[in-house]
Amino acid sequence: MRLLFLVLILACAAIQYPLWMGEFGYARVQELNQQLEQQRQVNQAMIARNNALLAEIEDLKTGTQALEDRARYEMSMIDRGETLVRILTPNEDPPVIPIQVAPPGPSAAPATPASNKPATNTRQAN
Repeated sequence: MRLLFLVLILACAAIQYPLWMGEFGYARVQELNQQLEQQRQVNQAMIARNNALLAEIEDLKTGTQALEDRARYEMSMIDRGETLVRILTPNEDPPVIPIQVAPPGPSAAPATPASNKPATNTRQAN
């Protein structure tokens, strides 16, 4: 009877080993759960990014504010009656292309692009 009991205990242990330590056991399930959670976080970040891009596309299609913002930032365009102030870092050279605004006139253009004339350096040598 003792021998039978001992054999049954060893058989249970042999069956439990792959469950806990085997290739497809509990440790692998935990590892896969961690990978799944990481992928869910990446997916949430991508969904948020996609939603922001869709909102920007919709704003570019329908609104004028995003278009004005891009024109101001990327092409240095300013509207009539506005004053552009550029803050240069201490070692930065002044811009090569000055920004010029056309005189006010009857046209209703929202912004004026920068001229292609080269700028003159107005810094004085110390």
